[in-house]
Parts: sequence; structure tokens; C-alpha cells
Amino acid sequence: MSFEMMFVLILILAMLAGLIFEVARPDMVIFSVLVILLLSGILTVDEALSGFSNEGMLTVALLFIVAGAVQKSGLIDRLMEKWLQNSRTQTGSMIRFFVPTSMFSAFLNNTPIVVTFTPIIKKWCEDRGIAPSKFLIPLSYATILGGTITLMGTSTNLVVHGLLLDFGLEGFSFFTLAVVGIPAALIGLIYLFTIGYKLLPDNKGFSQQIKEDSKEYIAEMQVTRAFDHLDKSVIDAGLRDLKGLYLIEIIRGDERISPVSATTVIQAEDRLIFTGLISTIADLQKIKGLQLETGTNIDLDDLKNGTTNLVEAVVSDQSSLLSKSIKQSQFRSRYDAGVIAVHRNNERIKSKVGDIVLRPGDSLLLLAGADFVEKYQQSNDFFVVSSLDTPATLNQSPAKGWFSIVVLLGLIMTVTLGWLSMFKAMALAVMIFLGSKVIAPEDAKTYVHFNVLLLIASALGIGVAMRKTGLAEWMAEGLLQFGEPLGLVAILFMVYILTNMFTELVTNSAAAVLMLPIGIEMAQTLGYEPMGFAVVIAIAASASFITPIGYQTNLIVYGPGGYKFTDYVKVGLPLSLLVMITSVLIIYNVWF
Repeated sequence: MSFEMMFVLILILAMLAGLIFEVARPDMVIFSVLVILLLSGILTVDEALSGFSNEGMLTVALLFIVAGAVQKSGLIDRLMEKWLQNSRTQTGSMIRFFVPTSMFSAFLNNTPIVVTFTPIIKKWCEDRGIAPSKFLIPLSYATILGGTITLMGTSTNLVVHGLLLDFGLEGFSFFTLAVVGIPAALIGLIYLFTIGYKLLPDNKGFSQQIKEDSKEYIAEMQVTRAFDHLDKSVIDAGLRDLKGLYLIEIIRGDERISPVSATTVIQAEDRLIFTGLISTIADLQKIKGLQLETGTNIDLDDLKNGTTNLVEAVVSDQSSLLSKSIKQSQFRSRYDAGVIAVHRNNERIKSKVGDIVLRPGDSLLLLAGADFVEKYQQSNDFFVVSSLDTPATLNQSPAKGWFSIVVLLGLIMTVTLGWLSMFKAMALAVMIFLGSKVIAPEDAKTYVHFNVLLLIASALGIGVAMRKTGLAEWMAEGLLQFGEPLGLVAILFMVYILTNMFTELVTNSAAAVLMLPIGIEMAQTLGYEPMGFAVVIAIAASASFITPIGYQTNLIVYGPGGYKFTDYVKVGLPLSLLVMITSVLIIYNVWF
């Protein structure tokens, strides 16, 4: 093993540790490793930047825009809502909802599908007295299973396709993966409707729990004329940095002031609404002129009015809020929203709201301005999962909605018939959407997740370093020494398990990029076509069911479903094994 190989291996192990322990955002960790490889001279500038011109990575960028344009109309959401209303039994409604959802996610980006459908399902469950936790993990899993069916189903498939082209090999056709994806999806869905459903917990959702226990979350103080700081600002009145409490709203006659800024003036007869550690309210009672309203019947729904709404949001794994306390991130002024409560692992975090340090998957209940959902729907900081009405700007004319679906179908047809490559077809679709004003250039910019693209492009550069130094070949030989005596099926299982472990620990695209060079080296050593190994890696990198952090969609439903980490292991492990056995056996019979 040469010094260069050892250096790259140490960097990769450090990168994995950085990703597992959430030292920084995943894209920053992987980009930092790429920069070190460039500075150390292992990669030339051209090699380090090769990922940024990779066809797969650029196709992913266009996929974000195409999926955003199709979903902007809200047409699919409205169709699914109507379709769900007609369901009678729980199993019947699961079949009615999740079979079409899997089909949609074969052609659209699955993250926005889950963000859009989470509030629809939650509301439907709450209206019928069903626990949303019975439906939300299956929603995530159904979209992951659907994504394995086509080339455009997930970004991972496109990344593997782009890498194959870089290697000078033939990439995937539009339905190459369907041979494995369709049977795996069918078996996975049958499991979710039967055994999986029984294993799912019976939890109330985050907002439901809060509404039932609102006395634990909010308290009301009345300002009397005896208050020493009348007509002074909140900060001068000493109501800003309270121990354990957070002033979320002031009710003044018919007027609601929320979020409350430091300069808001306190007047007599104001009703001050506090959230946080309600047990510390006794400290406020000692202040002359503040009277605790013990008989208050105020509940969460009373806090909202025409200008403010209750919004539920989930902190994303790419958020700029991570590793900072709510106060440090200046949440109130930055988003014009007050945090009422934070839930993690199906439990409310009992401490002063401002001191809570946020982590991926945390659920926030916010009292926010009326335009919050519209403003932050596409934000990288959180996924908005509130059951609020579709913002007016999203209620486009149905004609544009149908037009975008026709363009999508045209794209699928041209790629399937081999008239255009995936990249060219996507580029043409984006041009049509912009030219016909279905989306504006500003919309297109908000749809693209630049951090995901940076992660993919940086990981591709690291893949080049693995091949260039001979590390990929060395790792392939090591795996073959262990696996070859056991036969080809055992080697395929080994590649699948390794890729799947990387996906659960890091991210799906990075797992695929790290494993594909090793898989191709193994195929060449054994004298097989690399396509079979590429399919194993693409499916294994997408099939992330065991942890909430392995795949973005799992993280989105984590808080709203009130799940614990162990729920994913309990429901996801049998599903992972089923998908693995189905996939490997089909791949062995079709490609080998």
C-alpha cells in the first residue's frame, strides 16, 4: 500500500467520522476533503473539478427544476387529497394512497413529494382519529421504493449513471432499474400494508400532543396599572431574557403583536402570552403589576389570527441553524416567527426555548407571519410540514399544471425511445418551462438544492482520487479475497450491505460515489460486465430504511409522526432485508 493510498484512505475515514458525528454540514465536510486532496497535489485542478462538469450531477440540478415546475401547480396534491377522501378502511386508504405515491416518486424528486403529502396525511388521520404515525413512515418508504424504478427516480440513480459515462461505459437506460425496482417496490409495499403496519407505533403527532396539553406550553400574564414599566419597551421592562420563559405574543384588545420584538412597548391591560418552562412562571409573579391569569382558557388556536399562523417545521440536515441555540441563530428576527416548543425523539425538550441547540429532524411549533409558508417553502433550513391552505401563489391555473405534466410525459417518452439522453431531455424541459412562463428564473433558482450539488460534485472528485491512487483497486482486491471463495452471490450481497451501511451513516449519493469505483474494479477482476454491480450499488444506496438520518424523506416525517429512532430500526430492518434479497437474486439472474 503506497503512501498516497494510505493518505486518501485516512482522509476518507476522517470524512466518514465527520459525517457520522455531524461536525459540519455534509456538503462542507466532503468539500473540505476535496480541497485537501487538491492542495496535497493528489488531484490536479482539472481532476478536482471533474465532478462539477459530470453529466449525472448536472442532470440532478435540472431534475430539481423539472420536479419543482410540475409540483408548483399543486395539481397532484389536489388529486391525491380528493382520492384519499373517498377511502373507508385504513388498509384500503394505505393502498389507495401509497401505490400512486410510489408511481409519482418514480418520475419526481421524492423530497418535495413527502414535504407536500405529510400535512395532507396528518390532517386526514387527525380528522378520523387515526394516529399519523401509522401512515408517515410508510409515506417515506413508499417514495424511496418508487425512486428505484426509473433513471430519474432519485439523484443517486443519475449520479451512478453519470459515473458510468465518465468511466467510458454505457449508462442506464430510462427503465434499466425497473427490472429490480418494480418487484422490490411491490414486495416492500405488501410488507408495509401487513406486517409493517402492525409494527408501527400508535403515536399522536407533535401538534396534536401540544394542542391537548396546551397548559404545559403557554401561560398568560395580565399587565395591570401597578406595573412599574408601563409604556417602556420589552427589553427595558426586563421581559426579554427571562429564565426559562419566552414572550411569544401580546394581545391588546383585538390586536395581536407577534413575534414580539425587543422594542415593542408594554401598555396597561396587555395580555402577555409566554411559552417555555411554564414551571418557572412563579418568578414573573414576583414582579409588581404582572398578574397570572389562572383561569385562562387560552389555547394554541387562540394565538393565531389573520396575520399569524401556527406552523410546524422540521429542521433539515442541511440547515444553517444546526449546532446553534435558537437565541444564537436570532430565530425571531431572522424568520419573523416565535418558537413555541421543540420536539425531539417524540418528547418535548423541557428547557428554555432560546437555549435549545437544534439538531436535524427536530420539530418546531412556530407562531409565524401569514407569509411564512410561502417564503420558506423552498428553504434549505427546514421543511415546512404544516397543514395550512396552499398559498395563493401555489394555486396556479390548472392549465399550467396539466401543461407541465404533458411536458414531463414527453420527456419520459423521448428518453425511453432513445431520441435524447436524459441530460438533453431535462435541459429541453427546463427551457420549455421557462419559455412558456410556467416558472420564472427566480423560481428555478429556489428549486435547486445547491448544497446537494456541491456534495455530489465533491464526492465525485474524491472518487477520482480513489481510482487514481489505486485505492479502489486495493479495496476491491481485499473484498474479493474474502468473498471469492463464497461465490458471486455472496460478493453481490457483500457489495449491497457495504453500500447500504454507507448510505445509513453518510448520504446516498456519497455512498454510491465511494462504492462504484470499487464495484467496477471487482467486475473487471472477475471478468463480468460492470452493469450488474452498478445496479446493485444504485439500489443499495437508495434503499435507506433503518435510520431517520440516512435519507431526507425519513428525516421529514421523524418529528411530525412523533417517532423514536428505534421505530425506524423496528420497521425498516425487515424491509431492508426483503429489498436486499429480492434485488440481489434478480440482479444475479438478469445480469450474471
